[in-house]
Amino acid sequence: MTAARPIPIPDDTSAPYWAAAAQHVLTVARCGQCGFLALPPDIVCAACGSTEPGYTFVPVSGAGAVRSWTVVRQSFLAGFEIPFVLVDVELDEQTDLRLIGRLLDGVTDGLSVGARVRVAFEDLEPEIAIPAFELVR
Repeated sequence: MTAARPIPIPDDTSAPYWAAAAQHVLTVARCGQCGFLALPPDIVCAACGSTEPGYTFVPVSGAGAVRSWTVVRQSFLAGFEIPFVLVDVELDEQTDLRLIGRLLDGVTDGLSVGARVRVAFEDLEPEIAIPAFELVR
């Protein structure tokens, strides 16, 4: 029997992100003062320095380019079939807006820096989905 994967436990800040993910919508936090996109949001906006950024979560395309990746051959977390690939993706909406996620294509020769990917979602439980990526072929 395979052990269950860890699941996110939303807090007050992350709850809108995880609620959208459950609906297969990727969102990021937008500063209410300057419009800067952040993932995850911080208590101070990295762009304008506001200590009251008033973040709201807004949908994004989920399209981006691979900046780097790693092949995980030994997992210390239960529920992952190894090997698996984690990709560091720069989302198209803003320079340096990055998200790390599992590449659902698995270990593949088609992966390179700059490879185009799009968001996909792994449904772990009812109402719990994790953003991941697929190569754009």
